[in-house]
Amino acid sequence: MPTSTDLAAALLPLVGGPANITSVAHCMTRLRLGLADPGKVDGDALRALPGVLGVVEDDTYQIVLGPGAVSRVTADFEALLRKETQKARNATPLKRALRRVANVFVPLIPALIGCGVLAGVNGLLLNLGWLPSLTPALAAIASAFMALIAVFVGHNTAKEFGGTPVLGGAIAAVVVYPGVAKVTAFGVTLAPGQGGVLGALAAALLGTYVEKWCRRWVPGTLDVLVTPTLTVLVSGLVTLYVLMYAAGAVSTAIGTAANWLLATTGPFAGAVLGGLFLPLVMLGLHQALIPLHATLIEQQGSTTLLPLLAMAGAGQVGAAAAVYVRLRHDVDLRTTIKSALPAGLLGVGEPLIYGVSLPLGRPFLTACVGGAAGGAFVGAFAMLGERVGATAIGPSGWALFPLLAGGGSGGLGTAAAIYGGGLVTGYVVGFGATYVFGLPREESEAVTGQ
Repeated sequence: MPTSTDLAAALLPLVGGPANITSVAHCMTRLRLGLADPGKVDGDALRALPGVLGVVEDDTYQIVLGPGAVSRVTADFEALLRKETQKARNATPLKRALRRVANVFVPLIPALIGCGVLAGVNGLLLNLGWLPSLTPALAAIASAFMALIAVFVGHNTAKEFGGTPVLGGAIAAVVVYPGVAKVTAFGVTLAPGQGGVLGALAAALLGTYVEKWCRRWVPGTLDVLVTPTLTVLVSGLVTLYVLMYAAGAVSTAIGTAANWLLATTGPFAGAVLGGLFLPLVMLGLHQALIPLHATLIEQQGSTTLLPLLAMAGAGQVGAAAAVYVRLRHDVDLRTTIKSALPAGLLGVGEPLIYGVSLPLGRPFLTACVGGAAGGAFVGAFAMLGERVGATAIGPSGWALFPLLAGGGSGGLGTAAAIYGGGLVTGYVVGFGATYVFGLPREESEAVTGQ
């Protein structure tokens, strides 16, 4: 009989290769594949493979492998599929790691946005004293997801790293279970939620490795019973006595550092964050910030980083507008700007980055200058005690207004005014810097007729 790795490698080309796979799952005995084109499958060759007990063609393509074996083959198949997909993308190890972290958190963004908007509406109703009978219900709806976000992070982590998603969720659920208040680690009584999303991520990742180890060593006849039990037990104990304490310290440090930076170096911190975010987006490194945003939202109710980072988009919009005004002779580029500018105003910057500023070179740098100016504006008010936060991640630009939260005495109205002022600053400085410095000499001469 072939090993699970050999069998997975043999299966992949027979089902049409990585490009033909749209989903991978398994039940007790069958590997279930979603296929873009079932006609690419070589069914006869599949049935002839040692280790394949049969094939069922249904809404998913089902390869019968038997209990125990199916879990090991599925894990190896998913690992091989990821490896081949990554080769096709020609990604660096850092980008692959960041992409995998992003794959854990990005599916959560719709819920974060929906709950964030509801939290903002509820806060407004509370401040105005309106609908007092409704606000408790809105508070419950808006807060429930954040209270259990660790479970969803655990589920997605296990799914992304080749484990069983429900086991990842079960392990991460330990982090938010109220009963952890009876557990003491390193002489400190644990608190439910301690470690937050970082603890859940670490716990589920550990659980995935424990599960994979069990799949390799536990006999197939005992796999269904022993592997889940050991996975939850070992990972749960390590989560309680090590990971929650450690992740809690890291989460606290993140919140403390963010507050300290804005309180003591507000304009400088804002300029750095607003100025460097476009290069991070270009390199794909901005994905590393998603867990930080989620940690701050979970810990403090909002992330003060996102409004600062959103200023990069404002600088980009200003730079694109300047290019549109200066390069009147370039009809194709002006058409690109007109089509991409509305998305840029709503915080979707990639069309402007890759279609306008980056190909031209200098406008990309002057867009960063505009972002730095907007970030410094918002950061200056944070230093004065008026911090602007966002209750969810995902949108930026004008789309972030419904998600804003005030962290000072001025409340939501002041936060919206500061954020709006930052956007205007980014637009103006990005436009001015690009108009004066952002175009090569030959482009300027072509425009002015010199």
